[in-house]
Amino acid sequence: MTSSTVFQQARALPERPGVYIMKNARAEVIYVGKAKRLRSRVRSYFGSGRSLEPKVRALVDQIETLDHVVTANEAEAMMLEATLVKRHQPVYNVRLKDDKHYPYLKVDVQHDWPRVTITRRVEEDGARYFGPYASAGSVRRTLDVVKKLFPWRSCSKEITGDDPRPCLDYYIKRCIAPCTSYCTEDEYRGVIDQTLLFLEGRSREVLQGVESEMRDASDSLEFERAARLRDQAQAIRSVTERQRMATTSSLDADVFALARDGDEACVHVFFVRGTVVADTDSFTLDGATDETDAEVLGAFLAQFFESATYIPRTVLLSHAPADREELRAALRERRGRAVDIAVPERGELRALVATAEENAREALAMQRVRWLANRDKTEAALDLLQEELDLPERPRRIECYDISTIQGSNTVASMVVFEDGSPRNREYRRFRIKTVEGQDDFASMREVLTRRFGRLARSREETKALPADAQPAGDEPQAEEPDEQSPWDVAPDLVVIDGGKGQLGAALDVMRDLALGEVPVCGLAKREEEVFVADVDDPIVLPRTSEALYLLQRVRDEAHRFAITYHRTLRGKQTRRSALDAVPGVGPKRKRALLRKFGSVKAIRGASVEEIADVDGFSTRLAETVKRSL
Repeated sequence: MTSSTVFQQARALPERPGVYIMKNARAEVIYVGKAKRLRSRVRSYFGSGRSLEPKVRALVDQIETLDHVVTANEAEAMMLEATLVKRHQPVYNVRLKDDKHYPYLKVDVQHDWPRVTITRRVEEDGARYFGPYASAGSVRRTLDVVKKLFPWRSCSKEITGDDPRPCLDYYIKRCIAPCTSYCTEDEYRGVIDQTLLFLEGRSREVLQGVESEMRDASDSLEFERAARLRDQAQAIRSVTERQRMATTSSLDADVFALARDGDEACVHVFFVRGTVVADTDSFTLDGATDETDAEVLGAFLAQFFESATYIPRTVLLSHAPADREELRAALRERRGRAVDIAVPERGELRALVATAEENAREALAMQRVRWLANRDKTEAALDLLQEELDLPERPRRIECYDISTIQGSNTVASMVVFEDGSPRNREYRRFRIKTVEGQDDFASMREVLTRRFGRLARSREETKALPADAQPAGDEPQAEEPDEQSPWDVAPDLVVIDGGKGQLGAALDVMRDLALGEVPVCGLAKREEEVFVADVDDPIVLPRTSEALYLLQRVRDEAHRFAITYHRTLRGKQTRRSALDAVPGVGPKRKRALLRKFGSVKAIRGASVEEIADVDGFSTRLAETVKRSL
């Protein structure tokens, strides 16, 4: 049950628009919501449990702390909610699947000789950004098309115009060679302007401009240039003809259609510019359980437009979204002009939405096919692992451990968990090595495994120690198992150690000492990707194309990534530490007071005890401690 403290926090919230942030006992953000009136909305979670959806009841049971942010209006709250959902990926929110940073095309128009590049971060640097694209594949396909149509430079070299000769791109008509002064800055800027127009979906304007240049070149008897422009016009016309005709009248619209199948959801997007669909993409969603179509689509649109670099004049939808008016106000603010949000019911616009819906259903079906295909590969990998390592059963739960250190400083370890071939991020754990001095990977591995599996051994001993009358009889109904068991109390089907024979030996020693010899352990050595197991001298060499080896490598690489990320975090914190942080009795407040008066640690070292004691919060005794410590 939720603590009374959280309920009291809810009662203290203001009756103003804003965003509320719910966290669990591990301080993880589990839900972000927006509200017209914060207090009323949040208090509604703590009413009768019977009136709540199962998903909401599960959420409420996990709330430990409650934060909030007051906003000026509901539209601002909607965009802040979308930002926080994309940042924290709360498990109870509808969210873009695997949304770290979607890719964009970037044109650095501030540069004298701009290029078109792929980026995953939109910055306020004066550049033009186009996207987001749903995948790296879709953004690369667009980049390939643009590069074939417009001869801008793809190199990152400094352009001086003094190069003796151009590169191959010039000879295959992919660059007009500013590096050798074969073109003027104005001519190159014209190529970039055409590229920008094309990326905006205004391909007809680009085509008209190229054809006009071609005629001018022909009239001036520049036949070679006219031929090049003719070929470019034909290429643009060919690409434009492949684009699907959308409407008979010109339109500047994004079309969004939602398809669902149980808990799975997919949104397909048509980007209509002029009378054609200039581009199209599909986005899969997580967290759609117990949410209505309006809520799912509304949450998606807020997250999509929160980072979109272009806001169209019209947004066409398959379903009316939740908070339509707030979305309209937010988009108006982003665009600077009114944005029409409509759910067409008839005519060619309805036909366009229907086509997008069909594509969304197809994308959802293909997603399931890919998932099933991957699942088959994973099952085959698990079966092969069981066979190659002679395991008693299929290794459905795999735990992997890795040590990260630099010359024995800030030594840490990671524990990652995979179940049925997929990472269980919530059960990942990280450890600071406490008992090992200097760099000793074997001793560090022994410590982390003792800490992890010591808890499992103690849990088993406590279960055995229960009195007989506490054990349920065979014919008595037994209590249901809890939905989630602590990862410490679960024995893995396979433990993977990042390392060879030495690391494996350290792990096996721990397992024998804890009477957990039945837990299978193997070591994966990086150098030759050899697998070492207990009681076998020679390593097991899996084929390089083996699905089992791919799975082990993926688990090992994830453990390495998780460990090194933690190590870098600790190392970064250490480099930011001040000598004052090690002084007993001097916390952040006293540290700030010292630095405000003296300006630097060097000046504090030169000060007398009396001068330090004059600082607010310091006694003569504490001042003497500071002098001794520094």
